[in-house]
Amino acid sequence: MRKFFEKLVEGGFLISGSVSSFTILLIIIFLFKEAGGLFNSPEVEEGYVLAVNQENPVNRLSPEQIMDVFDEYITNWKELGGKDEKILVFRFSDLPNYYTDEELGEEFQYVPNKLNELIAKEPGIVAFFPEEYKAENFEGKVISGAKIKPSEFLGGMKWYPTAAPAPIYGLVPLLLGTLLVSIGAIVIALPFGLAVAIYMAEIANSRIRNLLKPVIELLAGIPSVVYGFFGLVVIVPLIQKALDLPVGETAFAGSLVLAIMALPSIITVAEDAMRTTPRAMKEASLALGATQWQTIYKVVIPYSISGITSAVVLGIGRAIGETMAVLMVTGNAAIIPTSFFEPVRTIPATIAAELGEAPAGGAHYQALFLLGVVLFLITLALSVLVEYISSKRKI
Repeated sequence: MRKFFEKLVEGGFLISGSVSSFTILLIIIFLFKEAGGLFNSPEVEEGYVLAVNQENPVNRLSPEQIMDVFDEYITNWKELGGKDEKILVFRFSDLPNYYTDEELGEEFQYVPNKLNELIAKEPGIVAFFPEEYKAENFEGKVISGAKIKPSEFLGGMKWYPTAAPAPIYGLVPLLLGTLLVSIGAIVIALPFGLAVAIYMAEIANSRIRNLLKPVIELLAGIPSVVYGFFGLVVIVPLIQKALDLPVGETAFAGSLVLAIMALPSIITVAEDAMRTTPRAMKEASLALGATQWQTIYKVVIPYSISGITSAVVLGIGRAIGETMAVLMVTGNAAIIPTSFFEPVRTIPATIAAELGEAPAGGAHYQALFLLGVVLFLITLALSVLVEYISSKRKI
């Protein structure tokens, strides 16, 4: 009976582990499948056409160039490799400015011919209109239709997912914002976390240790939105006033909040690693005449360095993956940061802020999933690093 029960429990654990592993695998496959669709999406908004006059030598515009043209930062075709001619920007909503309602028809049946006529007679025009109104004998030159390239996503310097007529999905500002906030958090949290871990493991008596340890572990259970609210109400105004900044929602504010959130993980893991140092090694060091601080510096820390490094990497992982707290205190500005005291936007915050507004299956939706893939790869790399470091125990 006992063997049967053990086999039953063993089978239950096997099924549970298999189901969990299979579920995780399905999630990863779904993530990569949804993300990969971005590179099959057109650069110009789907269902629309971007066209120029047939005589225009320009054959393609990048999404950044299209945005600059329609925002009138670029006003001459010469700047784009064309003739020295002024650009005439035409949107479909501008059609009544060129033709009367009678000329367009009550049911817009004459619109394709009128668009054809307008593009043919205006040499500097760049027209953006629905594909359904493209005439069968179209006399212009369509310069849209190219697919979004991986290089445009990975090397893109702008993130404008709702820009018309060509959305821009650039990873660089979001990645830099994520790294800036995360690295800043670790630089702030590491000295404090290591100091508290050393105190609890080697200096504090059992009474103080038993009091501090539950309190520190309790900090890890506080919801991130509470940390974010605390940062928004207390830290952000304090930073703005103390540093005389236009706004307090900056990368520095995000780093401070994340540092507080990462402290419990760093302290707990580092303290546990230090307490595994054999008592005989510490007593031998003291017997040779070393002070307590010399023993900590020369014996305890070198012995537990793999655990301390794992604590740091886990803290970085917590900082990189955090969403709500960062979203609330960093200003949520998708720009390339030039200072630690500017608003930024991180990858998790972007996904949280925009996924609810992105049409399912569209390019914006797929771009957010691709950001999830980047975040997954970063986290995977950190996890592999933790496993590698943990397996290297320095004695």
